[in-house]
Amino acid sequence: MIGLTVHRTFHVRNDGRCGAPVMREGRASVVGERVPRVAKLMALAIRFDRLIRDGVVKDQAELAKLGHVTRARLTQIMAFLNLAPDIQEAILTMGPTESGRDLVKERDLRPIAAEVGWGRQREMWAEVERV
Repeated sequence: MIGLTVHRTFHVRNDGRCGAPVMREGRASVVGERVPRVAKLMALAIRFDRLIRDGVVKDQAELAKLGHVTRARLTQIMAFLNLAPDIQEAILTMGPTESGRDLVKERDLRPIAAEVGWGRQREMWAEVERV
């Protein structure tokens, strides 16, 4: 008989549906740490874009309907895809917010995403990062 030992890191948390406990892979996040909202929105925009490209959904209108949001709101989220790639990466790799409000807010990014030139976007992003 051969013995086998498997070591895995996991944590248990409530999944929000009737408070049922669910086992999740990896370490539990430290209480108070959370992913910045703009990072979640950036990831969502990338995911939505992939769903459209792969033909899973027809278009943004269908996504809005499925997500129970207005088409205008979905357009705001998808506008993050217009950001320069390095800005997108910076947003996605932001460290967790440990307490209080996020340092970068969605309203800070909207005018940057509306800017066509990536050079100007980078200048505007540098201003946001300094604050």
